[in-house]
Amino acid sequence: MLDHLVYATPDLGRTIDDLAERGIKLSPGGPHPGLGTRNHLAALGENAFLEVIGPDPEQPEPATPRPFGIDELTAPRLVTWAIQVPDLDAALDRARAAGYEPGDAVPMSRRRPDSVLLTWRLAFPPDDRGGLVPFVIGWGDTPHPSRTAATGTRLVSLRGEHPDPASLAPVFAALDTELAVTEAAEPALVAEFATSSGTVVLK
Repeated sequence: MLDHLVYATPDLGRTIDDLAERGIKLSPGGPHPGLGTRNHLAALGENAFLEVIGPDPEQPEPATPRPFGIDELTAPRLVTWAIQVPDLDAALDRARAAGYEPGDAVPMSRRRPDSVLLTWRLAFPPDDRGGLVPFVIGWGDTPHPSRTAATGTRLVSLRGEHPDPASLAPVFAALDTELAVTEAAEPALVAEFATSSGTVVLK
């Protein structure tokens, strides 16, 4: 099940303003301590959300590169997506049994503006094929971020582009998920949203 889409940016404030002008309203998520990032969120319906993530000016420079290639970005980009599973360890074991390595589970956390601590675990794939292979996330008992995220945006469609779409089919099968992928010169995720201001496409 789709959990969230990740729209990474080198300038969080500017991107939030731009998306608001286009009809996507976002609410503050919170900082990721030690990673040098913070995020804003928009609920998409059906227990899913859009995460807009970028550098956090209130944190010192992190010791390691920021996630999602943020330090190398020159413009915002839809960099990846996540699928939610009820049992992360079982999902990773099933993927490995199907011949696919989904990566190891890593604990994460951030504190919401109302001081509620959110904790979760996720596994990033060693090769995400240009962002088309999702990472796997399990929220455990933590309240899902979509419950408190800004409303007014609905995901209409999500698709992928890749030079070799057929190569992704066994990966999606191992992860028990689906994504329509068409042939294109470069990998890309393309999401279409419905807002009160009309349609917005991010890629």
